[in-house]
Amino acid sequence: MISIAVSSQKGGVGKTTVSINLAHAFARAGIRTLLIDADPQGSVGFSLARQSSHLVGFYDHLMNPSLALGPSILPTRLPTLTLLPSGQCNDSESGVGVMGAHLVRIRKLLRSAAADGYHLCLIDTAAGLSGVTGDVIAACDAALIPQQAEPLGIRSVPKLLEGLNRLRILNPQLKVLGLCLTMVQHDFPESVQAASALRRLLPAASVFKTQIPRNGIFVRASARGLPVGSLKDGADLLAVFDALRAEILAKLAPNQESISKGRAHVAAGADQRVV
Repeated sequence: MISIAVSSQKGGVGKTTVSINLAHAFARAGIRTLLIDADPQGSVGFSLARQSSHLVGFYDHLMNPSLALGPSILPTRLPTLTLLPSGQCNDSESGVGVMGAHLVRIRKLLRSAAADGYHLCLIDTAAGLSGVTGDVIAACDAALIPQQAEPLGIRSVPKLLEGLNRLRILNPQLKVLGLCLTMVQHDFPESVQAASALRRLLPAASVFKTQIPRNGIFVRASARGLPVGSLKDGADLLAVFDALRAEILAKLAPNQESISKGRAHVAAGADQRVV
């Protein structure tokens, strides 16, 4: 199983939007995908399963590692996509804490997911790179960094990259897939200029070619508890996340075979219903 943390130094950059729709894109491709909500606010759960805040989830497993993963998993109408909600969390569990305090239990949870036959695990995290979020990144194979295309966001990039380098102390094998520009507004010069500035600042391989536009359809999809590609007018955005999925697989080329094997377990003509 390949595990990817979706993380950013600051909030409001579209981590949850990217997590939900990217997980949907992988699942539609026949890859058995587990989406974990590691944000104490439970944003993924609220978007896809309204009752998720009352269910056992990620933080319950951190408190009690003897819990079995299976009963905590929420199915969706897409057979290859399931969700582990955030569960019950308090400030002492989600705060800064000692780096590495939750690492062993998060790794155990990921091993359980792999043993249950998942081929990809995407984890939506809280903003910042410390506490539980830092341990999630350190436990994962790779990190994907959504970055809002606006001037203030660009200024946080050096601090973000410095923080990721520190996390490599706990996980020397961590692969930073790159920054994915989000909320790009092509009719706003400031947004376009910020996106261009980021591409000039970093090596080309560090920034995904695929950009996530700002679009009101995302709000409508969240209100209905659906990935955006499930809406009738979401075809263009569905193509955007399919392109992002393809870029990620290319960056994970040495590991792509293990992910692709998951497709062999999905029967030809499998039900491709929406979440």
